[in-house]
Amino acid sequence: MSVTQTSSRRNNRRSREIFAEAEKVLVGGVNSPVRAFRAVGGEPLIIERGLGQYLYDPDGNQLLDFVCSWGAMLLGHAHPSVSAAIADQAQKGTSYGVTTELEVELARRILRAIPFMEKVRFVSSGTEATMSALRLARGFTGRDLLIKFQGCYHGHADSFLSQAGSGLATLGIAECPGVPQALAQLTLNVPYNDLAAVEKLFAQHPGKVAAVIVEPIAANMGVVLPRQGFLPGLRELTRKHEALLIVDEVITGFRLRNGSVQNLFGIEADLTTLGKIIGGGLPVAAYGGRAEIMDRVAPLGPVYQAGTLAGNPLAMRAGIATLDQLSAPGLYERIEKLSTTLVTAIRETIRSEKLSAHVNAIGSLATLFFTQDTVDNYGAAKKSDTKRYTQYFRSMLERGVFLAPSQFEASFVSVAHTDSDIEFAAQAARESLHQIAIS
Repeated sequence: MSVTQTSSRRNNRRSREIFAEAEKVLVGGVNSPVRAFRAVGGEPLIIERGLGQYLYDPDGNQLLDFVCSWGAMLLGHAHPSVSAAIADQAQKGTSYGVTTELEVELARRILRAIPFMEKVRFVSSGTEATMSALRLARGFTGRDLLIKFQGCYHGHADSFLSQAGSGLATLGIAECPGVPQALAQLTLNVPYNDLAAVEKLFAQHPGKVAAVIVEPIAANMGVVLPRQGFLPGLRELTRKHEALLIVDEVITGFRLRNGSVQNLFGIEADLTTLGKIIGGGLPVAAYGGRAEIMDRVAPLGPVYQAGTLAGNPLAMRAGIATLDQLSAPGLYERIEKLSTTLVTAIRETIRSEKLSAHVNAIGSLATLFFTQDTVDNYGAAKKSDTKRYTQYFRSMLERGVFLAPSQFEASFVSVAHTDSDIEFAAQAARESLHQIAIS
């Protein structure tokens, strides 16, 4: 694609027909709310296939993809090694209901990449991973309270749904009906990056906090970076008060480096959750940590957790094939350079167009916020002009670039993206931001 091919004409007749049928049989026409495009309007995408950095709809439109299945597709779509591994395993069976050597192999790769994790348990979704980690923390400590941060998203288990980010932020849902008040009261919310607020909660509830759960880099209120000292401060406070630190790396695990980002910030969690990339696009997640904690999980201990499809052989093969690609020299440096090039172009356009906006970015993660304020917590993120983001999203989509259909999500660069893709996206951003500036 050359930068002169940005276009405002897209045929979507067949996609419209399919979504109309989807609305008859699926709730809202989707199986995850953000896919309905309620925050950005217009007709939701229907995708027929993906290849490398591109998605293709049933109408033949090609889209340059910066959603990457919400970060899972680090290698891009239909990577040959991953596809071959899945196809090979499918010939051998898709589910056995007993342990396979594949589970051992993927676990070894993860533990080698994250040495402070001594044991791991596979599950089928990030929600299962965080839900199980919290149950384990409560079982290990004998305490009930959880401290979490406003705007962070840890899946849709009941304990995590108050003042959460991601889809709840997108739809403007502050508290979710169906969560018993007695359970909701066990979750204490404080602003992200506010260490003093965490310390105050520990003082108010001595000996009652089981765990603090945190995204090391928040990516579900848009990308929000931790202030210097914030994560080490959480580690110090949890140790002081004998609570567990749960670091949710469902997004950041293997995204910025080959393993965990925790060492970048000088911390090691008691429990860590992983997902997305470790499954290569198939449903798999994991939680793991110190052996003395993990050994409390059944069958060794009394904290129960199970799953029919946990450790599914197809997902294990996809995960192994994916992680085997991540040791390639310069892989992470290259995608970070691509992301930096795009972010720099957008920042330059913001300055030249005199827009009230800025970009938060790290590695291959980024979010463009339409606000003049620094975004370092959920309150600041919510000040963003979502109408302008909608304009930006729709303009980029018409030019063939697919971004997250929500102000409160991240964009992702993959291994499949090229220099010319980045320039194409940068030019689309220049045109889109100019249209916003003059509107």
